[in-house]
Amino acid sequence: MTQAPTPTADTVRQLVRSLLKDSAADSTGPEVRPVAEGGGHSTWWVGTRHVLRLAPSREAAQRQRRELRLRDLVRPYLPVAVPTSVAHGEWAPGLAYTLDTRLSGHSGEDQDVSAVGEADLAGLLTGLREVPVRQAEALGVPRAAPRSLEALRRAAEQAADRLTAADEFDAARLHQLTQPGAVQLAAQSATAVLVHHDLRGEHLVVSADGRVRGVLDWTDTALGDPAEDIAGLALAVGAPAAVRAATLAGYGARPCLRGLWLARCDTVVRLAARLDGRDTAPLPLLRTQLRHTWEAILLERVTELRDGEGEL
Repeated sequence: MTQAPTPTADTVRQLVRSLLKDSAADSTGPEVRPVAEGGGHSTWWVGTRHVLRLAPSREAAQRQRRELRLRDLVRPYLPVAVPTSVAHGEWAPGLAYTLDTRLSGHSGEDQDVSAVGEADLAGLLTGLREVPVRQAEALGVPRAAPRSLEALRRAAEQAADRLTAADEFDAARLHQLTQPGAVQLAAQSATAVLVHHDLRGEHLVVSADGRVRGVLDWTDTALGDPAEDIAGLALAVGAPAAVRAATLAGYGARPCLRGLWLARCDTVVRLAARLDGRDTAPLPLLRTQLRHTWEAILLERVTELRDGEGEL
């Protein structure tokens, strides 16, 4: 298998000069610098108005091409901005790029979301639910089977013991989610909607007043369990804000609690993996996400839900 080339600053400058000929004040073109957050793509700031994303593999290139079409589909349904591509093509044989407009604001990892911002998140969840499933499927958006919360709970119990030994977490907190409770919060049938599937803080663009102004990186979007996006928001903005946003979007107790416990178990498992050298995410980020997801909420007790309760 041929190894994909590694993009360099010179590669990026040459590509940018060819794309933004008219905007450059001189032959050097706008300043380019790598984006620290990274992700699945090699991502570069281009001046103050654009972002260049280079797919590192053919599989990533396929997802990026699908993302370009998907963003056009979802844009009319959402109250927040989605990046617009001003140029796209291949930066190497079979490897795609897109030069996107840069959305104004701060990363959700650095800027808190206000109460009005929670309403923006509710509008985001509502809009995603309204995107026609058949149109998304026609673009090649895959279906994602719902995860087993019971299997995740068992993995989290083992990981919690590791964290307790390292003085990072009290394993007794996981006792709130019992085996019957995990079964009770299993994903319900016929609830698949368009799910961003990566609503972490770094993908939220938040203004200085706490409004959510945009959502980035739609390459992992799938048709699946809406609780996954509630879980993502719990990591990004904390459990209470995520549940309030989901409730405003019309989701009931079951999907809210399911999303919360997906997030809680995920953060325990990932932090333990990081301590054991099996995850490369920054420790401060994982600890912040753990703290966010374990913030107390009003629905703290998993009570018996009647059939259909919490469904739309």
